[in-house]
Amino acid sequence: MQLLEPLRQILRRLRQSNPALRPVMLRFLHCWLPLRWGAALMLWALMHQAARAEEGPVYVVAIEGMIDNVLVQYVDRALTEAEGADAALIVFHIDTFGGLLEAADRIRQRILDTPIPTVAWIDKNAASAGALIAYACDRIVMAPGASIGAATVVEGTTGEPAPDKYQSYMRGLMRATAEANGRDPRIAEAMVDPDVAIEGLVPAGKVLTLSATEALRWGVADALAATLEEVFQALGYSPHPIVTYAQTPLERGLRLLASPVLQTIFLLMMLVGLYIELQTPGVGLAGLVGGLGALLFFAPNYLMGLVEFWEVLLFLVGVGLLLVELLVLPGFGIAGIAGILCMLGGLLAALIGNIGFSFPSVRQLTSALLTLTATLVLFGVLLAVIGRYLPRTRRFQSLILTSGLSRSQGYTTRMIEAHLVGRQGRAVTPLRPTGVAEIDGQRLEVTTPGLFVPAGTAVEVVRVHGSRIEVRPLPAETA
Repeated sequence: MQLLEPLRQILRRLRQSNPALRPVMLRFLHCWLPLRWGAALMLWALMHQAARAEEGPVYVVAIEGMIDNVLVQYVDRALTEAEGADAALIVFHIDTFGGLLEAADRIRQRILDTPIPTVAWIDKNAASAGALIAYACDRIVMAPGASIGAATVVEGTTGEPAPDKYQSYMRGLMRATAEANGRDPRIAEAMVDPDVAIEGLVPAGKVLTLSATEALRWGVADALAATLEEVFQALGYSPHPIVTYAQTPLERGLRLLASPVLQTIFLLMMLVGLYIELQTPGVGLAGLVGGLGALLFFAPNYLMGLVEFWEVLLFLVGVGLLLVELLVLPGFGIAGIAGILCMLGGLLAALIGNIGFSFPSVRQLTSALLTLTATLVLFGVLLAVIGRYLPRTRRFQSLILTSGLSRSQGYTTRMIEAHLVGRQGRAVTPLRPTGVAEIDGQRLEVTTPGLFVPAGTAVEVVRVHGSRIEVRPLPAETA
C-alpha cells in the first residue's frame, strides 16, 4: 500500500490542475492497477515457491544395474514424491552399463519434465542407456575414474550392434537430449555413431567414451566429485535434509529373479518338473515344482518388459496340447508334437528378448537357439543323473520296495491266467492301452500293444506274462 501512495498523490494533483484529465486517469487506473496487482501476486508466488525449494530436501535416487521397466516405475515414483515434497534438488546416483532403450527413454522423458533441478552423479559407469539418462539431467557430476558414453544400441542376446534404424533413433534421442540441456549434440551423437568424428576428441570409426577428466574438459560434465558431499559443494548447494530413496522389496525381488543364473535354474525346474509329472499319474510335487519354475521364469521377465504376453501364451498352449494328448487322445500324435513345438517356440521367443512380432535377426536367433540347446542338454544330463543316483539314496529307498523277489527266495509269479491265451472276451472299459475286459465270465485288467480299443469291442488274449494279460481287438465279423 505504501508503494502506491506516491502514485495517488501525483494523480490527485493532475486532476486538481486539469479536470479534463479525470476520464483519462480513470481509464488508466482501470487498466494499469489490475496488471500491477497481478504482477505483484505472480512475483510473490514465485518468491514463495523459491523459498520453499530452498528449504526442501535433497532426494538421492540410485540408478544401478540393468535399466528395465521396473526401474521406470521406481524413478517415476521417486520423482512424484520429490515433487510433492517441494524438493530442492534430485541427485541420480548412476552406475549402469545400460539396458532396455524403451525403458531408458521413458526415464529420460520423466526427468526432462520435472520442474525440480536434477543432477546426474556418475560414480562409476554411465554406458549406453545410462548415458542417455545422465544427459537428461540439468547437471552432470562425475567421480574421478568414472566414464560416460558407448551408447550404441546392441542386441541383448549377442552384444552385436543393432540395425541402423535403432542406431538412428538413439542418435536422435541423444542429440535432442543434449540440446535440451545446452550440451554439444555432436559429442552426444559420437557416443552412438562411430562415423561421427570430432577433431581432437574421437576419430571416425570409434564410438566415443569419455573419462571424467575428458568429460569435464569438453563440457559434458560440470564438475568432479568423489562423494555426495563434494557434489553439493561443487554445485554450491547449502546443507539440506537428504532423503535416500530406495526400491521396494517387490522391485528388488523382481530384478533378482531376472538374473541369468536364477533364470537358468527356473528353466530347468520347469522342464524337469513337467517331464516327471507327465510320466506319473495325477498331479503331484513334480507338477507343482514345474509350475513354480514356469512362474518364476516368465513373471519377472514379463513385468520387466523382456517377455511379451503372446510368448507366455504360446508356452501355455503347448502345455495344454500335451495334456490333451495324454488325457484325451490315444497314443502320441499331432497334439503331442504340436505341444512340444509350441513350448519350445515360446521358450525360444522368450530367450530372444522383447522384439514384438518383428522377425529376429540371424544373430539373435542363433544365440537363442544355442542357449535353448545348451539348456536342453543340461536338462538331459540332469535327468540321467537323477535316474542313476536318486534310487540309491536312503530317503528314496524308504519310499519304494527295493528288496529282491527272486525265484531262489521262494517267490514265484502267479501263472493262473496262462490258460487264457486264445480265449475271447469283450472290453468293459476303453483300453488306453490298459483297461478292464470280461473273459470267461471274469473281469480282468488287460492291456493292448499301444492300441486304443473302445469299450464293447471284442478282444482276444494273445499273450500272458506273469500278471500281464495282453489282448488284441478282433475284427467285427469275428465278434
